[in-house]
Amino acid sequence: MIQDQESYTAKLCAFARAWHSNTARQKIFDDYLAFDLMGWEGYERIKAEVMQRYGVATRDDLGRFVNEYFAPIPLARLRFTESRLLKFAQSGKVQYVICGAGADSFSFRNANQDIEVFEVDHPDTQRYKRERIRALEWNIPKNVHFVPVDFEKETMIGRLLSAGFSPEKPTFFSILGVTYYLTLPVFTETLRQIELLASLGSVVVFDLPLRSGDRPPRVAALEQITADLGEPMRGGYDHAEVSRALYALGFQIDTYYTPRMVQEHYFADRADGMHAWENVCLLSATLTNGRCYE
Repeated sequence: MIQDQESYTAKLCAFARAWHSNTARQKIFDDYLAFDLMGWEGYERIKAEVMQRYGVATRDDLGRFVNEYFAPIPLARLRFTESRLLKFAQSGKVQYVICGAGADSFSFRNANQDIEVFEVDHPDTQRYKRERIRALEWNIPKNVHFVPVDFEKETMIGRLLSAGFSPEKPTFFSILGVTYYLTLPVFTETLRQIELLASLGSVVVFDLPLRSGDRPPRVAALEQITADLGEPMRGGYDHAEVSRALYALGFQIDTYYTPRMVQEHYFADRADGMHAWENVCLLSATLTNGRCYE
């Protein structure tokens, strides 16, 4: 299943989104509420820790380091996800389930009242987030539901249903930033729970690291960074095995961006030199005619 609590790497991703929004001239994805959700103290703490841990001496060096290692993946996957979501929502009233929502700010950036949002996360993570929301004096929109789930003790199915989720409504599910740390059988269990909840035509989106024997230096460096933080990556998946897992649960891949396509769509002609991650794909799949077994 998805991770229990917001990890340190998730905090680094939130910092990268806030940094990009505050400093970038060419924005890939503008998460303009990321800094507010982190708060000045949280933002400055992560900034100082990154500079100290990785020997970054100046602000310019920090920008290059963040752009090289922490920003490309979260920026690209959020742009892909929310672009796909807005297209999905053109059909009318829909549900959006954010699995492992963490510091995601969509609920407060969203202007489409036809999108009913369910933020699923560990109770401790959601407690901290709601404290930040109260401190910011933000009003929680009526179409937003916080769904605390202790994944070691319960599944998200019952908690979502208790929160008002409707299995009959078309639903968009995002599972971002977790495939790096899970084996395929564990990730497939999350997909299975989604399949049990979702109506036909519902969509799931996630980012996907590809397994490769030839690891580019940047990929190897990031794997070392996350391992040093106590969050070792699992080495990625094979595209064919992911496709089979989706197919067995009744999903058909409708959009698939290879690393080269991610570069062309989101990172071309950038002045800051930021570029797409060498082994990360972006994928969207639609639940079609029920389960199909090979």
